[in-house]
Amino acid sequence: MKIKAQISMVMNLDKCIGCHTCSITCKNVWTNRPGAEYMYFNNVETKPGIGYPKQWENQEKWKGGWELKGGKLQLRSGNKLERLAKLFYHPDQPEMDDYYEPWTYDYETLITSKRKKHQPIARPRSLITQKPMEIKWGPNWEDDLAAGESARQDHNFKNIAEDITLEFHDLFMKYLPRTCNHCLNPACVAACPSGAIYKREEDGVVLVSQDGCRGWRHCIPACPYKKVYFNWKTNKAEKCIFCFPRLENGLPTICADTCVGRLRYMGVLLYDMDKVKDAASTPDKGEIYHSMLDILQDPHDPEVIKAAKDAGIPDNWLKAAQASPVYKMVKEWQVALPLHAEYRTLPMVWYVPPLSPITRRAEADVYLPDVKDMRIPLSYIAELFAAGNVAVVENVLQRLLDMRMVMRAKETGEELPRRLEYDLETYEAMYRLMGIAKYKDRFNIPAGLQEQAEDKLRELQGSCGYNCPGGC
Repeated sequence: MKIKAQISMVMNLDKCIGCHTCSITCKNVWTNRPGAEYMYFNNVETKPGIGYPKQWENQEKWKGGWELKGGKLQLRSGNKLERLAKLFYHPDQPEMDDYYEPWTYDYETLITSKRKKHQPIARPRSLITQKPMEIKWGPNWEDDLAAGESARQDHNFKNIAEDITLEFHDLFMKYLPRTCNHCLNPACVAACPSGAIYKREEDGVVLVSQDGCRGWRHCIPACPYKKVYFNWKTNKAEKCIFCFPRLENGLPTICADTCVGRLRYMGVLLYDMDKVKDAASTPDKGEIYHSMLDILQDPHDPEVIKAAKDAGIPDNWLKAAQASPVYKMVKEWQVALPLHAEYRTLPMVWYVPPLSPITRRAEADVYLPDVKDMRIPLSYIAELFAAGNVAVVENVLQRLLDMRMVMRAKETGEELPRRLEYDLETYEAMYRLMGIAKYKDRFNIPAGLQEQAEDKLRELQGSCGYNCPGGC
């Protein structure tokens, strides 16, 4: 057993209002500079749709993530020899148009225009070429469209399209906030020829060394979520850094801190590194989710605590893991699911699937409906969050419905209609955390190891000097 710590996030999609505040704050803090104009480390997509970049879920096109060949894990982009042959030219690279060409507006025209019969217009101007342009696509082009012109091209419809008509009376939509998943088995790390991408030992954050990056760009197609970008100004790869300077000071990421819907939760997970390879190599893609749960270890288990201390994990991190809201939602209650587990990267950003409105045929029911009567088809949610395993999604949504039944019965005095999976106290705890949790309940992030080292230096200040190597 080799225990490691991972800072993880859960997003409750029932609470996302699609306001894009997370995207804007992240953009203003991290990618508001030349070469990064088209980058959104965090973006919010409307599903169904093709997303940002276009068709990012189509791994037949982009060759992202891992696959099993002969029972062994291999990057979908090819083995070492195949990737070496593509070192100077990678044919699976997304182009600028797959994201969007960033633009601004010629606002100066509004100020300097001479008096005319008609009002002056600020026309769009490319941030890349600085020339006038025609806007054809954007990072949230499909925003709030339940069935836009590109909805049918959603890759998640590939296996279930015959069951979904997208007729007006059956339309559905949901928001999907996306950021880097800081995976346990990151394909971008494995694909980098320079070894510039690494996973931090202390908190599991995946970063790109700007000194080590040589701009080979193999990490971009290798990431199945397309959350690694190429800065055309510096010729370096960039990605979400999970706001690690904030994490080191016990603060959540800027996207989580500014979230209007309060849908994001952050905390520590303990996992067994020895089980990662076996979990990623699970033959049945529909069972990868259960293998991921098996990786996560109980922070209250004495054996796990001992192994964690032997691995150098400090006490404050163990206490944070024991009080982690992420652990409760992911492992204890099992109401959060990973995004596209079939990519085999073992993502560590989890999602509570939405309880959508009921269909018209279920409106006559006087009590809460069955999960199969939800407007968003279970098969579609399963394609997103359970590698097509509908039973997993059905169980998760039933737990969420049970929570609502329990809280409703508590207020109205009605009898509960069915046998419950958990006890009443558990459902009340679920309601408090997912419904009315305060800031300190949603975020339980320990101070970083770097801060602890600085505190130790302050304790020694004035009592001794710095010793150089060799004792001088």
